[in-house]
Amino acid sequence: MSIVDQEDEDLQMALRLSMQQHESPEPKRSKSKEDSGAGDSAEESPEAKTRRRQRELMAAAAEKRMVASSIVEVVEDVDIVGPDVEDKGKGVSLDEGESKDGDSGVELPLAEANQLFSMIFGEGVSKDVLTQWCNQGIRFSSDPETSMGLVQHEGGPCGVLAAIQGFVLKYLLFSPEETGNAVPNNFSNLAIRRESKSVPVPADIFSSLSEERKSRALVRSMSEILFLCGSNKAAVIASLNVLPDETAGAAQGSEDEVIAKLLGGISVESGSHLQKVLQINTCTSRSRAIQVLEALLPVFRSRFGALLFLISALLSRGLHTVQEDRDDPSQPLVTAPFGHASQEIVNLLLSGNAVANVFDGKIDLGDGMSVKGISTTVQVGFLTLLESLNYCKVGQYLKCPNWPIWVVGSESHYTVLFALDTKVQEENELENRESQIRKAFDAHDQSGGGGFISVEAFHQIIKELRINLAREKVDQLCSTDFIVWNELWHALLDLDQSLGGLKDPTGPTGKEGFHLYHFNGIAKLSASGSQASSGNEIPIQRPRLTNVRVTIPPRWTSEEMTVSLPVVSTPGTNESNATQVSCPQPAQHAPLVDCIRTRWPSAVCNWDGDAPSIV
Repeated sequence: MSIVDQEDEDLQMALRLSMQQHESPEPKRSKSKEDSGAGDSAEESPEAKTRRRQRELMAAAAEKRMVASSIVEVVEDVDIVGPDVEDKGKGVSLDEGESKDGDSGVELPLAEANQLFSMIFGEGVSKDVLTQWCNQGIRFSSDPETSMGLVQHEGGPCGVLAAIQGFVLKYLLFSPEETGNAVPNNFSNLAIRRESKSVPVPADIFSSLSEERKSRALVRSMSEILFLCGSNKAAVIASLNVLPDETAGAAQGSEDEVIAKLLGGISVESGSHLQKVLQINTCTSRSRAIQVLEALLPVFRSRFGALLFLISALLSRGLHTVQEDRDDPSQPLVTAPFGHASQEIVNLLLSGNAVANVFDGKIDLGDGMSVKGISTTVQVGFLTLLESLNYCKVGQYLKCPNWPIWVVGSESHYTVLFALDTKVQEENELENRESQIRKAFDAHDQSGGGGFISVEAFHQIIKELRINLAREKVDQLCSTDFIVWNELWHALLDLDQSLGGLKDPTGPTGKEGFHLYHFNGIAKLSASGSQASSGNEIPIQRPRLTNVRVTIPPRWTSEEMTVSLPVVSTPGTNESNATQVSCPQPAQHAPLVDCIRTRWPSAVCNWDGDAPSIV
């Protein structure tokens, strides 16, 4: 019998013994020295024997659980960082002690609960918005093809789910469980070897994931996000104080059912309601946070799960610090009237700071005023449709994260885009040059991502980067009082690389190609069968995972030529590493393509079936 099976049997026996007790427990009494000794067991009452046996069984089960997870706990204290050395040394050391709150949980003071509720929902929040946020658990999809994904049934909390999803994918795709350190694994190579003429969604990879593996990835993701919000010093974990401890021994299905019944009549419509049901645990080591989160997974799967995690992140950051992060702290974090997660919520979960902007650094507005953006590299990035509409400019920190995973924002929803291979982010010489120029441009751009700089800044940039534009082109660009990025970029595309530009007429004419995968966690009706012609499909609700084939033309290719570019396919095992070009296919378009092009300009995208949806 396995440790887990024995543990379940011990717990069930302990619960049965507990139910057999009809009398109230006897109060504990101190024994005199004369009473203590060998004669104790002979004088022990039947009720006391039953209680002692129950305690022994439950203690044994708990000890077995700790032994079985001890190796994982040590691994979890290792900081999971990307290739950027700036993150080195920021983790919490193993020998740091726990706060008193880490063991039993405490009640949130009423004043803080009122502030917290007001920060999230504001005044006069509608019942529809509260319903959305109080009916969304953190649960994996039951559909085999999207089993790695968190499913969304209510609008609103998608920003929280998408951010967690990004970190879950990081652990599932790039973090071997033997070490706990996030490094590129062989998933991408596996997928490439299995791909031939038609490239399916990697359902074979995700459908083979065990529930235990997914739960571990979820717990590690939640822990990392909360410590990120807590400046790698502490994580605050919010739970509910209305759940009895007896639910911990049940199987997942029955456990979730018990919790659902207990939470059936609970509503949270004010700070006082929140204060009555909330319980707070503070953990100063990652191993302790892992233990607490594992124990509370059934609570986070419940209908309050997404809201509890948002509360945990806010308390980990500190309510006062969150307000200092924001440009306008008078506005609620959940936006009216539809209850969407604000950009501040998404940025908090991705970067640890609840800033409202997506550009790099901060912009000085004069008179001592400034607006804040992202200040450091991130593990999971962010792309948005709003950038393609020129409403904002996503900086390089979010656009080029440590891992090829991005939360994708539209006007009303958040989804996730990812690659199986970290090489999709590797830059060639020309892309490196463009990034260098763009970084210099953004450093002088004081428009908040508007994409223009002063003439003086332009002259400074071309001097520092040794860009030798013709005098006529310089005069043309400087004909107004500012320089627009798009005009400068097109001028650099026409300027030979030897003169500091991006054009390389001797370069290869082949196309770069790779695959991206788009996950939309919102459960929508779809046919259960793979053959649409059978006519026997039963519509079911499930998330959607779409394989997007991406072709990147050379940077100097004119826009007219990209329309009829052939689509690349990934080479098989017996082929060379050179890019293969299949029969020409017309480029397909959807709002997701506009988001992808903010990261890879001029990208040409194709997919099978319905267009990927970002709403």
